[in-house]
Amino acid sequence: MRSRFHVVLLGLIAGLVLSACSHHFGPGIAELPAARGWQPLPIGSWVLNDGLEARAMAFCPRDACDRQGFAAIVSFSGSRAVEIEKALSESPAALGQAFARLAAEKAAERRKNLRGQKKRKPEPKPARSTTDVLRVDSAEARGVLVTIRSLDTPGRQAVTAILYGREDDRLVVSVAIAADAEAARHDAKAAWRSR
Repeated sequence: MRSRFHVVLLGLIAGLVLSACSHHFGPGIAELPAARGWQPLPIGSWVLNDGLEARAMAFCPRDACDRQGFAAIVSFSGSRAVEIEKALSESPAALGQAFARLAAEKAAERRKNLRGQKKRKPEPKPARSTTDVLRVDSAEARGVLVTIRSLDTPGRQAVTAILYGREDDRLVVSVAIAADAEAARHDAKAAWRSR
């Protein structure tokens, strides 16, 4: 009798663990299926900031896809929603500059860590990239297309497409990153439709 109890207990624990994991990756993005190489990313383990909800995230790695990409659908509430909507609506160029500044700061930090800690102030480096921001509003959503181009390597770029709109009291944002504008817009629209 005791061994049967342990088997039932182990079965129950395994069932609970599996059911807990079932929502760990979120629902995925229907138009970006695993059959085409898209892999859902875990969202259940996020320590979310107040007012932020990750609904779905997917990544298409280079080895599984014709073109590498990332797509996500997130929503914001409260004051965070107001801040994000204001930044996307009123100053998308400042948002593009913030993307470029963040990338430059991370690159500088990596270089600093590679060289070791130096006390002298680094000399300003010339810009290594340029950022273009384009509004891509449509009937179903407002949008921004941010393209960051390398000045060092012709043809090297990354494009982020962002679609956003209100859904009741929440701001829903679809984000896609790809190597070209057409792919980024396609993936952002696919994520938007899955909201």
